[in-house]
Amino acid sequence: MPLRIEDYAVIGDTQTAALVGRDGSIDWLCLPRFDSGAIFAALLGTPEHGRWQIAPATQVRAVRRRYRGDTLVLETEFDTDEGTVRLVDFMPPRGEAADVVRIVEGVSGRVPMRMDLRLRFDYGHVVPWVRRVDADLVAVAGPDAVWLRTPVALHGENLATVADFSVGAGFHVPFVLTWRESHLPTPHPVDPIVALEGTVSYWQEWIAACTYEGPWRDAVVRSLLTLKALTYGPTGGIVAAATTSLPEELGGVRNWDYRYCWLRDATITLQSLMYCGFVEEARSWRAWLLRAIAGDPSKLQIMYGVAGERLLTERIADWLPGYCGRPVRLGNAASEQFQLDVYGEVMDALHQARKAGIEHERPSWDLQLALMSFLNDNWTRPDDGIWEVRGGSRQFTHSKLMAWVAADRSVKAVEQFGRTGPVTRWRELRDEIARDILTHGFDARRNTFTQYYGSAELDASLLMMPLVGFLPATDPRVRGTVAAIERELLQDGFVQRYTQRPENLVDGLPPGEGAFLACTFWLAQNYALMGRIGEARELFERMLDLRNDVGLLAEEYDPDARRLVGNFPQAFSHVPLIDTARHLTDAAGPAENRPRE
Repeated sequence: MPLRIEDYAVIGDTQTAALVGRDGSIDWLCLPRFDSGAIFAALLGTPEHGRWQIAPATQVRAVRRRYRGDTLVLETEFDTDEGTVRLVDFMPPRGEAADVVRIVEGVSGRVPMRMDLRLRFDYGHVVPWVRRVDADLVAVAGPDAVWLRTPVALHGENLATVADFSVGAGFHVPFVLTWRESHLPTPHPVDPIVALEGTVSYWQEWIAACTYEGPWRDAVVRSLLTLKALTYGPTGGIVAAATTSLPEELGGVRNWDYRYCWLRDATITLQSLMYCGFVEEARSWRAWLLRAIAGDPSKLQIMYGVAGERLLTERIADWLPGYCGRPVRLGNAASEQFQLDVYGEVMDALHQARKAGIEHERPSWDLQLALMSFLNDNWTRPDDGIWEVRGGSRQFTHSKLMAWVAADRSVKAVEQFGRTGPVTRWRELRDEIARDILTHGFDARRNTFTQYYGSAELDASLLMMPLVGFLPATDPRVRGTVAAIERELLQDGFVQRYTQRPENLVDGLPPGEGAFLACTFWLAQNYALMGRIGEARELFERMLDLRNDVGLLAEEYDPDARRLVGNFPQAFSHVPLIDTARHLTDAAGPAENRPRE
């Protein structure tokens, strides 16, 4: 049986990330990038699909985990009858090659240990050729090469490399795993203790720029560190999650590959980082954006590879059993969808960057002019919506809302920042879209906005209306929408994304999934904007309780199984956590300076 999703923690070097289980096993690691082939894929299969476990070779009585302060250095302590041992896991900032460092530290007694390394390249598909080169163990297959360096004796056993050793109090045993392209020279050895000190310093220096001060600082800081861990340092791209195919419903088919840069996810991540004082990430992301979407605005994709790649063809890894069932997907067919809302997200992010004081660059404004020209002619088209439905395009209300945001931010760029553009037409467009939403996206009989024009369905994305400044939270239509969502989408205290019934095939998939965590955070923010502070705090605290023992969230939560589900860790969950904390902390009061505008 696989570990629960919440039993994993993440380590990373801002180019890729590894998931480390409570049992001391690294079950997921793609190298050299987030979207590369996995060398450890046990998360989606069995240990035979690749893993690296270091754990006591005797019965474990208790396990405790924590990150070392405000860093991405993970510490796992195992209590046994023989004593206590600590496993320190981290990935140093990338040097000439990618490294994973694991240090076993004796805390008390003398504990027998077992290391089990099963390297399987290309998502568990390839067993490498393993040999000794001097004191190093080297595994090679095709383009991949891995070096393992450690002072303990290693030997082969059933297509695995294993070691048996013990560690006493006050002593430590290091292991360093290094990946490099197989045609390149052997990488220089990494000193594990020096690397540990450097990694701790790296994360501490980065988080020192955080400007958030409030009662939920620990939760906000851990979320910020997680978002930074999902940033691809060389380009500034931001991935949605570190994993693929972790199901939104255990045993279901909603298993997607999230190791790419969604414009939507990246822009909201960027805004949260900027709000908390991390301006450099905004500059890097803007440069990534200009490179990624250069060209015809009609060819704008909703997602790209971490370096701006466009071809993200979806395919099935049929040799992997999957996490609680198949399919295991590599790539994402939603990259070919038309989603109108991303135009609004991009325009809003660039507007927020200007408000944060990031200097203007001509190519950035030229890009926005081109996007607005396309939007002016295409905002009435049906699209596939924020939830990337596979049941056919519709006139989604949220998509029109974000088209309004694009027009509104363009007007503000002229009015507030002196940009040059057809502001009269943009004002007209903004008013035209607003009238269209209020006429076709609102059900006056039920006093609620609806998922798409002419429908009776509800959608939690409508909670964004006051958050982006379209209507105040006190507007009767917003209050009515919140009340409708409370009646029909709030289940077991958590908000479902949208109406799901067998007869409602809007997403083209069988009904059933966990509660989408971002939607519940949005409800808490609406409560705050309405002045329902007590309810907002209560809901927010309940959401914080869903985090695992090291402060991480997946995409969704299954109230029946009481488990996190979906890809992990998920930017789209940690961003609204930060935003909700800010809403509740703002000394100006919940009704002031709240919407993005």
